[in-house]
Amino acid sequence: MNPVSRSVIPLAVTLAALAMTAACTTGTAGPNGTPGAAPAAGVARIPGMPDPAAEAAPGLTAAILFDLGPIVTDTKGFTLYRYDKDTVNPPKSNCVETCARTWIPAKADSDLVVTGIDRALVGTVARADGTEQVTLAGWPLYRNAKDAMPGNTSGQGVDDAWFPVKPDGTKVLLTADTWQADDLGI
Repeated sequence: MNPVSRSVIPLAVTLAALAMTAACTTGTAGPNGTPGAAPAAGVARIPGMPDPAAEAAPGLTAAILFDLGPIVTDTKGFTLYRYDKDTVNPPKSNCVETCARTWIPAKADSDLVVTGIDRALVGTVARADGTEQVTLAGWPLYRNAKDAMPGNTSGQGVDDAWFPVKPDGTKVLLTADTWQADDLGI
């Protein structure tokens, strides 16, 4: 078994376990019995699943999705995206105000956890509102509020400008980068 297949199987098992756990959960209570947050318009909330609009602990993790291959997620497993209308040199976020409600900036702090990604590629950029946003290879990173659960990639290709980001900072393009799972016989 090659290294890619060994990393794909645990991710697939984890995502399947999360889906089954969510399917078996009842009620709408959030953490500590508090009422769950209302879902974003047009997004079904699954009881027991993380709220995509809730802030994750700052961090970047390399993951592999069956349909896209290697991508970067936050610490909760939500896909991180880059925006083609941002700038890299110098890094600058051009997603502000209304845009930042749908495309949630990945916040940075001194305790940023980086797993499976070259730490030299990770940085920060000051946003217009004064907060610090995580960058990868100079690209500011975002979560999509419409991704209802870890592993979702509903932001792929939106407006021909939003793309999941690979661990090296490049974007995932379905036409050129669709990952093949031939090693697993799928």
